[in-house]
Amino acid sequence: MGDMVRVEGGEVWADDTGADGSGPPVVLLHPGVGDSRVWDPVLPGLAAAGHRVIRYDARGFGRSPAPTAGYAQLDDLRAVLDHFELPRVVLVGSSLGGRTAIDLALGDPGRVAALGLLVPGVNGYEGLESAEVNDEIVRLATAQDLDGLVAFALRIWGAAGPDPDTEAETKLRAAIPAWFTTYGHQRAGEPAFDRLGELAMPCTLLLGEKDQPEVIRCNEAMAARIPGCRLVRHPDCDHFPTLRAPRDVAGLVTELCERAPAG
Repeated sequence: MGDMVRVEGGEVWADDTGADGSGPPVVLLHPGVGDSRVWDPVLPGLAAAGHRVIRYDARGFGRSPAPTAGYAQLDDLRAVLDHFELPRVVLVGSSLGGRTAIDLALGDPGRVAALGLLVPGVNGYEGLESAEVNDEIVRLATAQDLDGLVAFALRIWGAAGPDPDTEAETKLRAAIPAWFTTYGHQRAGEPAFDRLGELAMPCTLLLGEKDQPEVIRCNEAMAARIPGCRLVRHPDCDHFPTLRAPRDVAGLVTELCERAPAG
């Protein structure tokens, strides 16, 4: 199932449930700690509510080939929306996907009926990335220690998980190669943190109370800057909210669709 969608200099895998609900279509953007399969636990709840859902694998993740030329996540998102002829959507992004969702909401607000942000990143925020974490990732990658890298990532971003955390480990193990195959190809987006006050569509931001402290501080600052943002502080979530609380995430998306203006 799914389609290969042409993007500039490459292609990405995308899936459309095809359901024709009464509200706007929902587009899901995955995090850097997984591919579009992180949404699998959420999809039944969205299907039960009658939503048409589109999701895709960013370049190098899941079923999408690694990039061979420069690209921007924002341009790929636009290409997917155009492929499915989606003029206006409810856009939901997790972590890396949240960063891309914000870029579209600022750059082309008419295409975003409502914005859902799960433990999101944002371009232009200082202090989101820990130098110590980055240094350890580089050390483990240089040593080609994939097992060590997965274990380290789970300690940093998967504090709310069970032991063993098989589901999150599987998602991470599949995603980590993309961290390196996309390096040097992906173009950074324009700074967005200082522009969050421009967002005028309904917005909900889910913050995981067991996430990295840097991410929690960033998410609090983001929610404070987005006008009318509904901040949801989830006590049982880390950086994998779709795995830890799929029913709550599905409910958040459905509620966001209800808040989206008609037309």
